Amino acid sequence: MKILLIPALLLSTAALAQVKIDSPNSGWRNSKGAKEAYTQDVNYPAASVSVQDGQSPTAEIRGRIAGKGKSKPATLVVNGVAMPMAVQEDGSFARPYAFGRGSNSVEVRSPDGKARSRSQFLDSYAGKTASRLRVVLSWDSDGTDVDLHVVAPDGGHSWYGSRVMPNGGALDVDVTTGYGPEIFSSAAPPKGNYHVYVNYYGAGQDTGILTVAQVAIITNENSPNERQEVVRVPLRAPGELTLVKSFVYP
Repeated sequence: MKILLIPALLLSTAALAQVKIDSPNSGWRNSKGAKEAYTQDVNYPAASVSVQDGQSPTAEIRGRIAGKGKSKPATLVVNGVAMPMAVQEDGSFARPYAFGRGSNSVEVRSPDGKARSRSQFLDSYAGKTASRLRVVLSWDSDGTDVDLHVVAPDGGHSWYGSRVMPNGGALDVDVTTGYGPEIFSSAAPPKGNYHVYVNYYGAGQDTGILTVAQVAIITNENSPNERQEVVRVPLRAPGELTLVKSFVYP
C-alpha cells in the first residue's frame, strides 16, 4: 500500500485558494487621480453595503469565497480591525473602503475560519487625504439595523439622516440589513470631546435578538502616532440610543 504524503505548504495553499481577494491588490500603488467616492448611495427599506458605479478598485474591497456556507458571515480585517462581513449567495463580497496613504492590509477569512487570504499594499500618493479619526461600527447579527451616531466638539452630528458634518467629517453608508460596517471618518477633526452612540432598531418584528455591537476608534491612522481602541456593547432594547464611548481628540 502506498501512502501519499502532501506537503503542509500545498495544504496551506489549497486552503488559501478558497478565498480570493480581487481588490485591493498587494504591492505598491499610487492612487492619484483615482475616483474614490466616500459616501455611498443607499436604498430603503433594505440596504446592504453598496459600491457605486465607477468606484476605483483602489477604494473597494472585492472578492469571492468558494464553498462559504450560508449561515455565518465572513470576517474582514482591515489594518488590524476585525469585523463581520456579509457574503452573497454566490460567495461574492464587495464594499467601498477609503484607505489612507502609506501601508494598508486587508484580510478576509471564510465563515468557518479555515481559509483566508491577505492583501498588503502601500499607497505612495503623498497628496492623498489622511484619516485622522475613523470610527468603525459593526455588529454580529444578520437582518438587523444598527445606526452609528458621532457627535463632535463643535456640535456636528453625523448619522444616517445627516451623514456629512459641516466640519467635513462624514458617515460612509447606512447599513440596515446586518453586520455593517458603518464608518465615520474625518481628515481634520476638531479638538475636544467626542461622543459615539449606537441606535439598535432590532430585526423587524423579532425584537428578541441580542446583538453585540463593536466600535473601533482609530486616530492618526497609518502614522507613528496611530492608536486603536475597540469597545463592544450588547444591545437588547430596540429603539434605545446607547452611549458607547466618549473620548478626547487628540
